[in-house]
Amino acid sequence: MPRLAPLLALLASCLTAGAATAQGLRPAKYADLVRAELITQEGAVAPGATLTAGVRLTMKPGWHVYWRNPGDSGLPPEIAWSLPTGFSAGSVAWPAPERIPVGDLMNFGYEGEVLLTVPVTAPGTLGPGPVPLKAKVSYLVCERECVPGEAALSTSLPVAPAGTSPRPDPRTAALFAQARERLPAPAPWPVRMVQDGATPVLTVEAPDLGARDVAFFPYSETALEHAAAQVATSDATGLHLRLQRSSQAGADAPAPRADGVLTFTEETGSGPVRRAYALGEEAPAPASAASAAPDTATAPVAATAPVEAEGLWQAAFLAFLGGLLLNLMPCVFPVLSIKVLSLVRHSGESSGRVRLHGLAYAVGVLATFLSLAGLLIALRAGGAQIGWGFQLQSPLVVAGLAYGLFAMGLSLSGVWHLGGRAASLGDGLTRRAGLEGSFFTGVLATVVATPCTAPFMGAAVGYGLTQGAAVALTVFAALGLGLALPFALLAAWPAGLRRLPRPGAWMETLKGLLAFPLYLTVAWLVWVLSQQVGPTGLMAALTGLVLVAFCAWTIERGRMAGPLARRGAHVAVLLGLLGLAGLLAALDQDRAGPVAVASVDGIEPFSQTRLDALLAERRPVFVNMTAAWCITCQVNDRATLRAAPVRAAFKAHDVAQLKGDWTNQNPEITRVLEANGRSGVPLYLLYDGRGGVAVLPQILTEATIRDALAALPAGTGPRAALP
Repeated sequence: MPRLAPLLALLASCLTAGAATAQGLRPAKYADLVRAELITQEGAVAPGATLTAGVRLTMKPGWHVYWRNPGDSGLPPEIAWSLPTGFSAGSVAWPAPERIPVGDLMNFGYEGEVLLTVPVTAPGTLGPGPVPLKAKVSYLVCERECVPGEAALSTSLPVAPAGTSPRPDPRTAALFAQARERLPAPAPWPVRMVQDGATPVLTVEAPDLGARDVAFFPYSETALEHAAAQVATSDATGLHLRLQRSSQAGADAPAPRADGVLTFTEETGSGPVRRAYALGEEAPAPASAASAAPDTATAPVAATAPVEAEGLWQAAFLAFLGGLLLNLMPCVFPVLSIKVLSLVRHSGESSGRVRLHGLAYAVGVLATFLSLAGLLIALRAGGAQIGWGFQLQSPLVVAGLAYGLFAMGLSLSGVWHLGGRAASLGDGLTRRAGLEGSFFTGVLATVVATPCTAPFMGAAVGYGLTQGAAVALTVFAALGLGLALPFALLAAWPAGLRRLPRPGAWMETLKGLLAFPLYLTVAWLVWVLSQQVGPTGLMAALTGLVLVAFCAWTIERGRMAGPLARRGAHVAVLLGLLGLAGLLAALDQDRAGPVAVASVDGIEPFSQTRLDALLAERRPVFVNMTAAWCITCQVNDRATLRAAPVRAAFKAHDVAQLKGDWTNQNPEITRVLEANGRSGVPLYLLYDGRGGVAVLPQILTEATIRDALAALPAGTGPRAALP
């Protein structure tokens, strides 16, 4: 099926564009906040050798960028390399960070200047040179306000003469020497984390260390309270650092891991010296001046730990069940119904041909799921805090889905006929049934399924994304198999199709009726856009729908006209498509600001600071993580959470309600999702105000809420007023 390759390329480009545009535009007045530069430690590159490259970031005074764990807010820098064939880049070696307080928050990062070093390995054979090295660095720089930025960097190196080793470049030698001094060394002492009641205590078995200004920076973003005081004491048994467990962890949870970076000031004979040591399983190996910087992994230890086979199979089975249920979701059901209708029309074909349709559909589903999983894994490995449904955080992707589904609906309503060059995309959706159309139906079914989170699915996907690439791909493949199975089974049993009513006029009527669920989906997508863009962007999106209708009408009129009129129709369609592209550009430039949820019926916008304050009052809290594009979230909200008995139950138990909106990218919400083993919304958490937290099901009922509230510890509920 040679025409399927462009479909996969189109899918990948759309998803990449959506992720790239999710950060928005950067005003010109912020252009001087960060100066980025790509440098190398060596002055040349030798075949088979490893050189050390570095991205040097120089910040304006008062501004900072972030460490791999940014703390209470922020995003770490990301480096995307473009290297010649055969070259490979390793992981970033992160220098020891600083504690940067911003209001009530504590960030981990760098002020002034930082050099992020990366080992780059050359292939065994090289041409005459020069060798170009290119990198795109994306960062978030903050003072009180935060500004995203990016820079395209490049440099080139000559190839070292045969039989010689590259020498350090004298122009950058001092910079790399300073960078090596800031890298944490492996801890030379035994280190452990113990639990003293509810307080984690980091113990370093270094008697009489004499350290001051001690600070611990955990690799995990959700293990500890970053802004809490860290109290250090030293005695004959070693250094003891009292920490505070994150409010997101339950009271009976085990002690957090002692994985992170420990910094302190040590008095020496020549004066005070600042030390930094890497603790736990991720401690880097020592680095020499001539070697590449240490390879410090960018993911928490849990992400690379061995996975028990039982856990993997359980997650895959849950994902499979979730995929089966996705077929009944309002996103997928209209598309699948149209495909089944096309199979009924061709039920008289050979059994082998009908089975090929089922196979092509399954391949489309699996290819798209694995493409989504691969892109999601790659972005998360680079530090991006995203999860299931991340592409719908881009207005361009949402608008593109709306336009495509609107065009399909117009075809089902008889406004135009998907023929000619469009047949490779529309055969399986309207009057024809080419294998490419079946493949594309699988692609489309997967893409429109991303706003839905079926039962069993959230925990499985969240587990997969925290267990490494191989496990994540297995879980996503199981999810795809569940989605593809019902249609594939129907296609594999052609005799069942023959028991359905014979093709006739009723099919045209049914086809027309199936257009209306698509129009309803388009209306919902436009509503999602209204949460992501301002009034100008929304007007651009609505005008785009008019242009889609104009192009469809023009194509159909031109198809039935003479040669001259047909050429005129082609020109009009081209102008309409150009206008549509311009409107999409205008749409993305009018991004809406952060959505603040109004305090209605006691519901407040979620923030970690507000959650901590409520828990400090020992008050029960219900946290609702949602998004405008999440259909499951919206159904739960309207059918259950807004029901009068549920509102009354929350009030009777004096439960505070926080609502987190993940319609647009929000790293704070993403961290909460990851801390609870989820990669997407919905997520419902009920904190009992006594240190416990319950994760409620993804499909809520009034009985579920009432039972959870009834299980709150005694003493929660309305407070008696004192005179």
